[in-house]
Amino acid sequence: MKRSQVNQLLREAEARFTGMGYLLPPFAYWSLADWRRQDAGSREIVDNQLGWDVTDFGSGHFEREGLLLFTLRNGNLKLPGYPKPYAEKYMLVQPGQVTPFHFHWHKMEDIINRGGGRLLIEIYQANHEEERTDDPVQVHIDGTVAEVAAGTQIVLQPGQSITLLPYQYHSFWAEGGAVLAGEVSQVNDDTSDNRFLLPQQRFSPIEEDEEPVWLLCSDYAAWLADCPVMK
Repeated sequence: MKRSQVNQLLREAEARFTGMGYLLPPFAYWSLADWRRQDAGSREIVDNQLGWDVTDFGSGHFEREGLLLFTLRNGNLKLPGYPKPYAEKYMLVQPGQVTPFHFHWHKMEDIINRGGGRLLIEIYQANHEEERTDDPVQVHIDGTVAEVAAGTQIVLQPGQSITLLPYQYHSFWAEGGAVLAGEVSQVNDDTSDNRFLLPQQRFSPIEEDEEPVWLLCSDYAAWLADCPVMK
């Protein structure tokens, strides 16, 4: 993806979040100069992968296979004893834009349709060999439990949510308009807790054709390497 494309997507997402009444914390809008003034007191943002995230999963076609996210809070599986055991994200899902099939080995998550169109989630159960199976899938939707056939497409209307358990392959997309989706989960680690059904890149390489308007969480190591926040 080009940085100019990422910048435009971030501006559009911020306008949509704000327009729906979902306001972001101040660090969402830190410029590079702002970041370079931060010290170790802001290290949690970096260590816990907070902030913006834009990916096309290596497809080269963000509009067809991609996702834009903002992580507001998170723990850290790599820091023993770190006390925060939960995470929260906003996700902007466009109509027809697919997040490819994947599951998490460790994370349980609730996906919430917070407004907009319909959010469709297709679900399968994986076995211990991490293969997608034809077994029925137990689903938890807003306090109710049901068993559905493998490959069922669950429709979440605005306000509805689903709990996804480890080893449940899922893919999702929007219909009838863009969806602002929420994710409330156990600690999230996108560097080590995503098992894609097909080979995918979780973080897209960025072609730097202009300066970032706001850094992505995947930018921190490269863009802030010599800054006080990383010391």
